[in-house]
Amino acid sequence: MVRAQTLFLIMLMPFAGLFAQPSEHKLTSKEYVELHKDEAVVEMLLFGVPASITLAQGILESDCGNSDLAVYANNHFGIKCHEDWTGPTYTKDDDQKDECFRKYTTAFESFSDHSQFLKSRARYAYLFSLPRTDYKGWAKGLKESGYATDPRYTSRLLEVIEKNKLMVFDTQEEWPTSLGFRKKEAVTAASVTLKPVEKNNRDKKINLAPVIGPRIILITRDRSYIIARDGDSFQKLTREFEKGTWELPKYNEVSPKTSIIAGQRVYLQPKHRRGNSEYHVVKEGESLYSISQDCCIRMKYLLRKNNLQPGAEPKEGDVLNLKRRKKS
Repeated sequence: MVRAQTLFLIMLMPFAGLFAQPSEHKLTSKEYVELHKDEAVVEMLLFGVPASITLAQGILESDCGNSDLAVYANNHFGIKCHEDWTGPTYTKDDDQKDECFRKYTTAFESFSDHSQFLKSRARYAYLFSLPRTDYKGWAKGLKESGYATDPRYTSRLLEVIEKNKLMVFDTQEEWPTSLGFRKKEAVTAASVTLKPVEKNNRDKKINLAPVIGPRIILITRDRSYIIARDGDSFQKLTREFEKGTWELPKYNEVSPKTSIIAGQRVYLQPKHRRGNSEYHVVKEGESLYSISQDCCIRMKYLLRKNNLQPGAEPKEGDVLNLKRRKKS
């Protein structure tokens, strides 16, 4: 009997490794800060969100980058889809079952969207009047503005900031020059000349022009675009991104003399012939052009799919087809 048991144990030995593998390494808060401190500083210099707040929120919301959302969707801040999101999504249980969360190609896109999310919501507007070194005011204001329902959210943010000494990043004035070389999706200051970046998406390589100045090149549905700033014009952007004089106006379907408004999307590549989803419900204040920009679909195809004539404008509540042509 003893011999039989011994033989059985010997036979199991080759399979022991299958049941005794070490668990996958999880990032610590220190490692998370080291990985993402440059992204947080770039966002602070571009949008005004203190780097300490961004890092602390990332640590809390993503469990130091170890959460399912961070690992599988590059979503470090728990931002849900909301009505204005047209990009990829990730579904998971949260306050309710099967909730929709935003999904990003890279962590840098998540950091950028987090800043733009705060900047574009009226309820957070007063926070941007605070000094960026006032991390305590920001932590308190985020909770009061409804960013999180946790009653301890302010104290938890402050604990993470002070334990990891994140406030040291709030005084940084220089653009992190290592970022553009360490991460392909990043940008640096005007003093740094970047080589053209290649981003592989759906087996297609997209050549992004060298970035001059603190620009962020964003990607939606494998198309690159920027968010316009004050003083931008097609003439200026043409020089900056080394494009032909006809390219940017054509990609954005406007005249070269059209004024560019700060905050709008400016595509660096042609938009698609169809949308990412089947339909779009028109919201207050939207125009056909703004929908074509947000959904990355060319105007003529948006018109064609909905049997509309040039110059037609939808009404709030109208349902527009983005993929298939509407039946007459």
